[in-house]
Amino acid sequence: MAGLRLVVGLGNPGAEHLGTRHNAGFWFVDALAERESARFGIDTKLHGETAKVVIGGEPVWLLKPTTYMNKSGLSVSAALRYYKIDPSQMLVAHDDLDLPAGTARLKFDGGHGGQNGLRDLFAHVGHGKFHRLRVGIGHPGHRDRVLSWVLGRPGAKDEQAIINAVSDALDVLPLAVGGEFEKAMQRLHTTAG
Repeated sequence: MAGLRLVVGLGNPGAEHLGTRHNAGFWFVDALAERESARFGIDTKLHGETAKVVIGGEPVWLLKPTTYMNKSGLSVSAALRYYKIDPSQMLVAHDDLDLPAGTARLKFDGGHGGQNGLRDLFAHVGHGKFHRLRVGIGHPGHRDRVLSWVLGRPGAKDEQAIINAVSDALDVLPLAVGGEFEKAMQRLHTTAG
């Protein structure tokens, strides 16, 4: 199977959203860019911020849509067309309420699970034939509290747990970029957290 050529982080732009749980996808691509000493630049034609890194000798584009979460598909579909990348060569990092904070899971395909960024991606790109990195943010316990939870900032313990999960995912990313998704999944899913 071909490796990754595009890594997308889902989140909301703007300083007021920086440290929120809903921006866990941005946390991941920002950490990746930092690890690879890459800088993001605005790309208006792609409705996002982009950077290019080399992982295991392979060039990989990074994308952070500037469209807000519920319009992410506009940016992602533009990037796939512009770079001529098949959705199966894309990894989308996003927050996930169904996983405890500090858990990161890789998967391919599947539904959107109510995640608005993924829902919009499906509308623009088609059903989910792409890789995902699910970054656990935990659940507030009741559905009436979900909106304020995802748009809120985690406490210090959860924040550190999410940072650790992002780091664990970064450690297996070279395997995924090289097309070794099963090995990347196995290694990530058996790490602590």
